[in-house]
Amino acid sequence: MNKKNIALAIGGALGAAVAVKMLTRARTVEWEKVSDRVFHSENSHFAEVDGLRIHYQEFGDAADPTLVLIHGYTASNFVWHRVAPALAAQGFHVIAPDLVGFGFSEKPAWFDYSIAAQARVIARLMNVLGIGRATIVGSSYGGAVASTLALDYAERVEKLVLVDAVCNDDILSRPILRLASLSGVGELLTPFFLDSKAFHKMRMKETLAPANHHLITRERIESVHRPLAAADAHHSVLATSRNWDACRIEEDAQYINQPTLIIWGDQDRIIPIENGERLFNSILNSRMVVFKDCGHVPQEENPELFVELVTEFCQDRKGRIEDHNDENMKLVH
Repeated sequence: MNKKNIALAIGGALGAAVAVKMLTRARTVEWEKVSDRVFHSENSHFAEVDGLRIHYQEFGDAADPTLVLIHGYTASNFVWHRVAPALAAQGFHVIAPDLVGFGFSEKPAWFDYSIAAQARVIARLMNVLGIGRATIVGSSYGGAVASTLALDYAERVEKLVLVDAVCNDDILSRPILRLASLSGVGELLTPFFLDSKAFHKMRMKETLAPANHHLITRERIESVHRPLAAADAHHSVLATSRNWDACRIEEDAQYINQPTLIIWGDQDRIIPIENGERLFNSILNSRMVVFKDCGHVPQEENPELFVELVTEFCQDRKGRIEDHNDENMKLVH
């Protein structure tokens, strides 16, 4: 067989694999079929917001001060599964929604998967739930959504917590996201990446600091993979990357007036710590804490310290944080 025929055979095989994948993948992940494997599913609820079915988990007494926890890109409220009940135990009413297109919220093709649109849905979810003001906590991409809430819905945000927050478009230069931006290529590759547990494991090794790789368990991989294993999730992941518009956060951070706590991992390889330092220098009423031996998700890598600091920040009227002389953190004044 000559080289031309080999190339044709390989191309045909790849084309067939893509066709099979596209035709056999599920349309959506049905909550009723997976809820028994979802962490804290007994705390799960659904609300209708602007015609969208939004999944959220609720912890604590509704009479207590409210925290709204917003997850990052390709994630879900699973990233809060350890700290949400712990924060409720500290006297907070905790709401942890899945963003539109992620987790077990609806993933419609018509939605504008922009940061501003996600912030608008969170504000209107607060309306539906009867929450006037809350401390908004945002992780990674969720940090951009939280910052947008602080800028555009300032009256709804009492305090702000930014955790390794996206604040610009630098991440779009990463190879995977550059491929996703290519029309047609992204549609072909995304189902293979998102359905691959090996791919998720590889990403976790980059997301977590080496000292925390013991957290990469089969259970964690399954929890991340499960809500992404369908056609509607593949579309929302692509649409979000193609509507990424986070530069406004860095440009307008100076206009954030709420007391702000910035938490960052010293070994974050996804969003470099320099981004956090720029936010700290721009937001007048801010303080910054760096977690040592920690990567991109401090709430998962050191949940006890995370809960302690967020509790202290929220309970102090001005959002002050004391220097704990803790070897696991560094307070930036």
